[in-house]
Amino acid sequence: MHATHDYLPPRVYDGDQVAALDRRFINEFGASSQALMQRAARAVYAELAEGWPMPGRMIIFAGPGNNGADAALIGEIAHAGGWDVTLVAPLGLDGISQAARAAFDRYRDAVGEIADFDDIPATGDLIIDGLFGIGVNREVTGPAARAIARINEASARGTGVLSVDIPSGLDATTGRVHGTAVKATRTVTFIGLKLGLMSADGPAHTGDLAFHDLDAPDTLYADQPYRARRIAHRDLRHVLPARARSAHKGDNGHVLCLGGDRGLGGAIRMTAEAALRSGAGLTSVVCHPDHAGAMSQARPELMCLGLDADDVDDMRLSALLDAASVIAIGPGLGAPDEHTSPNFGDRLYDRAMAADVPLVVDADALNRLARAPQQRGNWILTPHPGEAARLLGCDTADILMDRVGAVRRLAERYEAIVVLKGAGSLVATPTEIWLCSQGNPGMAVGGMGDVLTGVIAALVAQGLTRANAAVAGTYVHALAGDTTADAIGERGMLPSDLIAHLPGELNPVAR
Repeated sequence: MHATHDYLPPRVYDGDQVAALDRRFINEFGASSQALMQRAARAVYAELAEGWPMPGRMIIFAGPGNNGADAALIGEIAHAGGWDVTLVAPLGLDGISQAARAAFDRYRDAVGEIADFDDIPATGDLIIDGLFGIGVNREVTGPAARAIARINEASARGTGVLSVDIPSGLDATTGRVHGTAVKATRTVTFIGLKLGLMSADGPAHTGDLAFHDLDAPDTLYADQPYRARRIAHRDLRHVLPARARSAHKGDNGHVLCLGGDRGLGGAIRMTAEAALRSGAGLTSVVCHPDHAGAMSQARPELMCLGLDADDVDDMRLSALLDAASVIAIGPGLGAPDEHTSPNFGDRLYDRAMAADVPLVVDADALNRLARAPQQRGNWILTPHPGEAARLLGCDTADILMDRVGAVRRLAERYEAIVVLKGAGSLVATPTEIWLCSQGNPGMAVGGMGDVLTGVIAALVAQGLTRANAAVAGTYVHALAGDTTADAIGERGMLPSDLIAHLPGELNPVAR
């Protein structure tokens, strides 16, 4: 049983792919449905015993599929372990498989009859959610919706909720909620790690996530398709070795940060400070003159050049563009102006696009790109879902319904490495889709994306490939967010709080 992100498996699958693994396990490797149900029940009970070590009152919500059968077998084991168990089947048990019927018969023999749903208040110490598995793909209504409402009401009152394989009502592929879904305290998932548990609405419903392969052999997974790879600490250690004792600042690159129009200086300052804290040898900022002096005083390590729109052709900027290892552009750049001559942000954007230097593109630079799409090759785009929708000419809802497909389309359309931000951030590289399972809701505040831009740019400056910089930067940014949350809590976390924790995550040790 693996119960932490550090030990979750690396490959992430959609619902259809996990179903195919299940069938392959049975058809090619000789595992029976009954045996897999019993293994699943034992795996869940082991997690249950760790999280709720004192037996109490348990209510099981069982559906007519294999998840419900798993839940019935959990009830049998829990009853033997001293739990007071009640099982309800709000959707009935008509048409269930022979293996599922055998599981419910075992429950009746060991514990007793199945209770009537309408007569059972959802009060107790623990609820087992076994209503639906990974096959949900339409709106949850009727008795199922009422059962989920009752589970969530009990959860809000402090009752623990443990979901079997996936919270009922959550889409295993997209992570979207089909009308309503269980909000679990913990979820124990089997066979393959589902994308929906770690993307979109998934993290808000999954709770603590544990995985069990049900004793599947490694050969089950050989040559089988998957949707993404989960970023893990070993990936970070691989691309961030210790620095040579003879290193000097020139070895660690020069990040040029472009943005910070009048009134928007804070955004580009956070990008620049994140680049410094992420190990860039030199970091320069070109911003509106209103901000340059104050920025230099507040952070003297930054080299700040103040320019207005009429000065963007200045030779000093040309010299910085020539000296830069990478350009980070977008934070505080300001919106494009359709009705007047090109403004500060427009001119900086044009200069950056003309430079033969790798780019990390965020915020208002992405909005300019959406207005005039182009391919470049040597750049990294870091959109949130709204920006991604503008880049693809669709609605934000379309992005959320298929985030993997969206990040892949962005990478292809713009010939770019793409980081699609959000819960379960995704990184599209030429060979993989990577998923970041770290991070927390405290990071949902303005400025966090500006910090990420600086982290990624600093890693490019230090010689990482664009793909490795995007993957490692996304992971380090999330780790620093989790470290910050551990230190001060999620609510009220600021991007500048996170910046202070970047060095600790960027100097990894074996663990």
